[in-house]
Amino acid sequence: MEKIRITGVPEHFNFPWQKLVKEQPFLDDQVQLVWENEPRGSGAMNSAIRTGATDLAIVLTESFLKDKVDGNSGKIIGYHVKSPLIWGIHVPGTCEVQKIEDLRNAPFLISRRGSGSHLMAYLLSKREGWDTQDLDFEIVNNLDGAINSFKENKPKAFLWEKYTTKPLVDKGLFKRVGEIPTPWPCFVIVASEQMLKEKRELLLSIQKEIYRINSTLMENKQSFVLPISEAYQIEESDVSEWLTQTNWATDGTVPNEDVTTTLDALMSLGLIDNKLATEEIVEKL
Repeated sequence: MEKIRITGVPEHFNFPWQKLVKEQPFLDDQVQLVWENEPRGSGAMNSAIRTGATDLAIVLTESFLKDKVDGNSGKIIGYHVKSPLIWGIHVPGTCEVQKIEDLRNAPFLISRRGSGSHLMAYLLSKREGWDTQDLDFEIVNNLDGAINSFKENKPKAFLWEKYTTKPLVDKGLFKRVGEIPTPWPCFVIVASEQMLKEKRELLLSIQKEIYRINSTLMENKQSFVLPISEAYQIEESDVSEWLTQTNWATDGTVPNEDVTTTLDALMSLGLIDNKLATEEIVEKL
């Protein structure tokens, strides 16, 4: 039995992939889909694509594009989520920080360098008019690491998807002082170089299956409220609100202007020093 490894964060955006893996549509062809959670986020998934530790990964757009410019051999085969990601701007639940401006000189907690939490700190700083050269970072690996760091109750900022952290805000462990959306579609499907070279037909079949499930979800979002709530321990009302803001991709189209916009933003922030052509980044199956 051949196994295809698919890696993503253990968050509600990836519910369609969990559904696909549960269905196992390729067992008759002796192919098993294996889902691997990566709580450390996009930086770790970029590394897994580079080393061949995974075949497919669902990565934040800006994080993969930076890593692609830095030499990642994987390619985007389409979007998974086309709507922006809304990042909550969090601080420890009982610290004195009340507004974003209070974080001007505070350190940012990030999962790792090159991750979405790292890159979005630059985007937030630019939006607020802060000097990005002055940013200070504390690597916490994942959400649990942020929870532990916040126990110090010192002014620190942590950017993470707002509905994932909502239970922690409700409990008073985190306080959300603002939000920042990505100015581009948030999640891309990335295939490893080996997968693209050796299993292109299978890759196309997997792409068709995930877009079939995404289409079903898009046609009747509210029918997915309860299963997503139960799977990710998020209140049904929060899932319902989140679903109204979220659009999954239903085909492999990646417009050139999306790639250009993201690369231009990364360049303006000083996070990359050159740009690639879209065809070097996106593989049309």
